[in-house]
Amino acid sequence: MYRRREPVPFAFVAEADRFRSNVTPPPRERASFGQIAGRWLLGLTIVAGLAGSLVIGIPALSVDQPAPQTQQSQASDRR
Repeated sequence: MYRRREPVPFAFVAEADRFRSNVTPPPRERASFGQIAGRWLLGLTIVAGLAGSLVIGIPALSVDQPAPQTQQSQASDRR
């Protein structure tokens, strides 16, 4: 059966990769001293938390094998 080709109502979507805007976005605002200090403080807190968890966690993860102690039951002493 023969299909009629009709124009797509949103043909401009297909050409979106070629569209260039002539409107420039406004320049970004510079971060204030308080915002910069807050970001540094947050980063420092995260790094300190990770380092602290390593310092506390590594000794708990170490495998210390105590010297084998030979314990004999009282039942084995009697013959």
